[in-house]
Amino acid sequence: RTATSSSNSPRRRRWICLVSRPTWRLRLRGTSVKLMPNMKITEALVAEHTIFLSVFDQIERVLPSLATPVEVQTMASIVEGLLEGHAKTETNLAYLALDHVMEHNGELKRMHQDHHEIDDRLKKVHAAKTSAEARRLLKAAIVASREHFRAEERSVFPILEKSLQMETLTELGKTW
Repeated sequence: RTATSSSNSPRRRRWICLVSRPTWRLRLRGTSVKLMPNMKITEALVAEHTIFLSVFDQIERVLPSLATPVEVQTMASIVEGLLEGHAKTETNLAYLALDHVMEHNGELKRMHQDHHEIDDRLKKVHAAKTSAEARRLLKAAIVASREHFRAEERSVFPILEKSLQMETLTELGKTW
C-alpha cells in the first residue's frame, strides 16, 4: 500500500507501508527528498545509533510495567525491526569496505559476532514463557546493543575514516 502523509507542506512525503503480519513497517520511498546528501557513512550510522539509543531509553522506561510476555515481545519486535536494516547497512557498506583493513585484528569478526548474539537474544524474547524472563532477555539485548554501538564508534568507525577517502565515505553515505 502507498499512503501520503497528511502534511500541508509543499513537499509531501510518500510512504510505503509493507504489511507483514504481525508487524507493519514504514519506509520512505527512494524518490523522497534526501535531507543530508553529503553525509559520510560513519555520520549516518552514528546518527542512527543516537536515534536507537533514544528508543532504547523509552523501552527501558516502560519495560518494568509490561505485564505479559506478548507486550515484551512486541517491544522486542520493534528493536528487531530497527536493528535489522541497520545491521545490513553496516555489513553491506561499512564492514565490506573495511574487510581488507581489519581482517588481521579480528575486530570485524567481533562486530559480526555481536550482531548474531544480539539477534539471538531478541529471538529468545519471543520464546520466553514469563514476562519476567522476557523483560530480562530484552534488557540484555538492549545492553548488548548499546555496548556494540560504543565499540563501533570507538574502534571501527575511526578506522573506516582513516582508511577510506572522503569521497568514498560520502558515496557510501549516499548509498545508505
